[in-house]
Amino acid sequence: MSLITIAIDTLGGDHGAEFMIMGIKDALERHNDVNIIVTGDEKELNPLIEKYNVPKDKIKVIHTSEVITCHDAPVDAIRKKKDSSLVVALNQVKEGNAQAIISSGNSGAILAGGQFIVGRAKGVKRTPLAPLIPTRVGSSLLVDCGANVDAKPENLVQFAKMGSIYMENIVWVKNPRVGIINIGVEDEKGNALVKETIPLLKDCKDINFIGSVESREIPNGVADVLVCEAFTGNVLLKFFEGVGNMFMAEIKETLMSSVKTKIGAALINKPLKARLKRYKADDKGGAPLLGLKGLVVKIHGNSKQNEVSSAITQCRDFVKNDVSNKIVAAFEGVKEDA
Repeated sequence: MSLITIAIDTLGGDHGAEFMIMGIKDALERHNDVNIIVTGDEKELNPLIEKYNVPKDKIKVIHTSEVITCHDAPVDAIRKKKDSSLVVALNQVKEGNAQAIISSGNSGAILAGGQFIVGRAKGVKRTPLAPLIPTRVGSSLLVDCGANVDAKPENLVQFAKMGSIYMENIVWVKNPRVGIINIGVEDEKGNALVKETIPLLKDCKDINFIGSVESREIPNGVADVLVCEAFTGNVLLKFFEGVGNMFMAEIKETLMSSVKTKIGAALINKPLKARLKRYKADDKGGAPLLGLKGLVVKIHGNSKQNEVSSAITQCRDFVKNDVSNKIVAAFEGVKEDA
């Protein structure tokens, strides 16, 4: 059995290291082919490992003296804070001690560290951040949601290819449908980037391109891979999350508004919870930064036990299914940007 090692930055998130260790314990109970390296404060980590009875032969602690905060300038922090938990964890991947890293810290620093420390895979021009978003029929991969605000048409074509490879090998969607996010379904709609990209996607034989996708159709699962530059993707993702939170608050307020509705709430409680669980983000892992020499996964700053555990499973599946090398193979012979 081939062991997979995953490095986890335990600092930088909202809840400290405890939820990280709890998630690690859950994941190790499910996967006997995973080892973990944790970076952070050993005075905090070692007692937590004891408290939650994490197998010591499956986890290694690397003490770090610095932390990159949300207030740090990303590139400067990566360059100057060499003994931060994030940089040390990234270097575990660079040096081959781990195949993947998970962090809930500073998003910009994670992206910068992925580029500068782990490095782009051969043939990849730009590396997109690609979270799964829930739909009525499952999940869609949003590529890109935060890494490349300014992108070129050829970058979006690569995003489409990488997204397709990910969905086929991690979510097990055969021949995933690829759509480009647009303001209409007609080819003449859109800005210059979208208009220039559509013909390239149509000519790409490696993907199942279905055309333009309007944002109102995204929650219905119209496409498996949603392609855009990061400005559009980030706005869409955060609006999606905000609307979801609003509806949850509205449902709760309505159900608790009177004696009648409270009785109704008690009757539908179990089926409603089961239905809403499909839309929770914490069981879908994190957002991978695709196209690197190793895997970098960003999880939410407020991640708790379940998201950490599911991100470990996500990394395990990514490595076991050799997704990085499949991406490299897809871009064999492509000249890299400087």
